[in-house]
Amino acid sequence: MMKKAYGAMVAFVATSLIAFSAFAATEITKEEAKKYEEIGKVSTTKEHTSPHDAMEEISKKADEMGGKYFVITSGQEGDKVRGTATVYK
Repeated sequence: MMKKAYGAMVAFVATSLIAFSAFAATEITKEEAKKYEEIGKVSTTKEHTSPHDAMEEISKKADEMGGKYFVITSGQEGDKVRGTATVYK
């Protein structure tokens, strides 16, 4: 079960990186995040059908709270896609 969840999260993040340049807030690694100030956490409020749509919602929420960067902290794929992230400025 844990292996499946980890695999889904990796696939979620990898798929989302491909189409990410259109968003204002940018995904960064945990290592890169150490250089920035954490300002909050966000999560998708809708169940999306694609990782791109979930990442777009996370990026938009990060923008709205004044964030420039975010780190995905969890992701779930299946029939619906959801995710959470920590936001930094």
